[in-house]
Amino acid sequence: MQFEHAMERCVRDVETALDGLLPPVAGPRGRVIDAMRYACLGGGKRLRPLLLLSTAALFDAPAKSALRAAAAIEMVHCYSLIHDDLPAMDDAELRRGRAAVHRQFDEATAILAGDGLLSLAFSVLADPATDTDPAVRAELVGGLARASGPEGMVGGQMIDLSAERWSLDLTGITELQRLKTGAMIACACASGAILGRAGKEDRATLAGYADDLGLAFQIVDDLLDAEASTEALGKPAGRDSAAGKATFVGQLGPAGARDRAAALVDDAVGRLQRFGNGAETLCQIARFVLERGH
Repeated sequence: MQFEHAMERCVRDVETALDGLLPPVAGPRGRVIDAMRYACLGGGKRLRPLLLLSTAALFDAPAKSALRAAAAIEMVHCYSLIHDDLPAMDDAELRRGRAAVHRQFDEATAILAGDGLLSLAFSVLADPATDTDPAVRAELVGGLARASGPEGMVGGQMIDLSAERWSLDLTGITELQRLKTGAMIACACASGAILGRAGKEDRATLAGYADDLGLAFQIVDDLLDAEASTEALGKPAGRDSAAGKATFVGQLGPAGARDRAAALVDDAVGRLQRFGNGAETLCQIARFVLERGH
């Protein structure tokens, strides 16, 4: 129950923060703002913001600062979903149980909405309202740039679109997902530690936790894509297998994939022992990721 309350509070607080950072605008420019708001508000588990808020709380970072950084992380995540769904990428019509942004608006507006969210995220992090220390803000900006760019999410998406995606082995799939999915999860944990002025050893521990969690998350995502319905997912199911893409489930089988995800979650939770009870929410997040696949 405590974890459920933490999730509900995160969803509510992040929704409020995003609403405040994206006020409606009159006139022609308002259409792209409407699309940005459509993409960000009213849906999603807010897993990355929850990771950031929980990590920041571990080091007693100011709640207001953490919430702004969490909103920025979610903006980048939502931008990635908009662009992933475009006809030139995954060509998906549904996202979070409703029409994808390019279907609700149009392709040009969707592209601009994604671009706008990405740009606004960096503006939020660079604002002194996020942290009074410019060095901290610079570190946040740099971390998000690496995680969302060619060293992270963009690089992973390029691999996912390449011809090699169909013939990747387990090592290749792991590297793909470390970039496409894991980099932003790691960035969320790192950002909370940056705001909390965490030491080198604590940051390294959280980086290991995030790596394990990000891989477990993607394995479970592959299981859901293979086994769940479109209605349950809120997005098209079975796309990877239908396209013949190499996945963790294809490489390991459903049972092997579940075992691998469970082992990764155990490793992730084990890494947090140094933090004691203060890391309980982070432990629960890892268990929640695993339970999604059951």
